[in-house]
Amino acid sequence: MKSAVKNPVQTIRTKQKIQLIDGQFTVSEANDVIQSLINEKINFHKLQRLTMCEGFSGANTKFPDSRITELENDKLAAKQFFKQAKSKGVTIKINGVLEISINE
Repeated sequence: MKSAVKNPVQTIRTKQKIQLIDGQFTVSEANDVIQSLINEKINFHKLQRLTMCEGFSGANTKFPDSRITELENDKLAAKQFFKQAKSKGVTIKINGVLEISINE
């Protein structure tokens, strides 16, 4: 009886791409999608900041604070963009690809 020998070495992928969004949207739909994504990211950083401060109110929260501010500014810029687009009666194409890689 012969048994198959399997190669125990597996290749580890170091890069991954995820097509998160790809399509045509009404201005209202596109606004909802983008605002939701930005809000999720803001909430992530707020939770990160809260976790850092748990038990140590003097924690350095400079990075999450600055990212929250940046994202809030991006949120306002997106609202303005969609407001302009809505006045033109157009549709919006969104192509959102996440590129993930392992840092070694």
